[in-house]
Amino acid sequence: MDLGLFVEETSLYNRIVLGSLLPGAAWDPLPHFFQTWLRNYIAGCLLYLVTGFLWCFYIYHLYRNVFLPKDAIPSRRAMQLQICVAMKAMPWYTLLPTVSEYMIENGWTRCFPSISDIGWVAYLMNVAVYLVIVEFGIYWMHRELHDIKPLYKYLHATHHIYNKENTLSPFAGLAFHPLDGVLQALPHVISLFLVPMHFRTHIILLFMEGIWTANIHDCINGKLWPVMGAAYHTIHHTTYRHNYGHYTIWMDWMFGTLRPPADDETKEK
Repeated sequence: MDLGLFVEETSLYNRIVLGSLLPGAAWDPLPHFFQTWLRNYIAGCLLYLVTGFLWCFYIYHLYRNVFLPKDAIPSRRAMQLQICVAMKAMPWYTLLPTVSEYMIENGWTRCFPSISDIGWVAYLMNVAVYLVIVEFGIYWMHRELHDIKPLYKYLHATHHIYNKENTLSPFAGLAFHPLDGVLQALPHVISLFLVPMHFRTHIILLFMEGIWTANIHDCINGKLWPVMGAAYHTIHHTTYRHNYGHYTIWMDWMFGTLRPPADDETKEK
């Protein structure tokens, strides 16, 4: 495999992002690794802020009181604090994809540069296996962040101060202790050593985490089974002991920690 193809691709992404937003003198002299980190940092900040603001505008202003009752809408102060927590952690969050790209460029993983290298059937099967590993890994990482008391106290508790509907917002999706956020995204990188994975797809899926975490913190019940949507994740924030899963309910169902929204609705009645 020509590892230079990976370097060419990451260099292209660096030129697109950094070249569009910064003068060349500010980033061109930097070593390739730091260019990649700067690109990931800028892209991560833009993804988080733009997605969060558009999402909040849509559900809290454009369709105010349609998706959520008035008393479930978080205050501006709460959202500002969530943004501050997330932005302080963002340099560390974006170090993870930078390190993963470094390992890929050096041939340490099972990544491949082009889908044509293995064909579409194998590509789709590999993506499916990759996502199962990610789902399993994030479930157990998240669960252990609750079960191991020092990890909860010093890391995950930062996120769980948002424990009611009126304290949760799309901006809470990345409001973690930096190490907590990195640990929960780590299965994406571990998967690269276990299953052949298309490089660009890996990068896209890793950054899609930012959009997904915004979605599951908006408190809106989408009811799209078996997706682990916001209604499930809101229960996680109120009970602390259920619905650790990420994209789907399957891991919680398999390991006995699933609590469907219908259970809470029945109890309220």
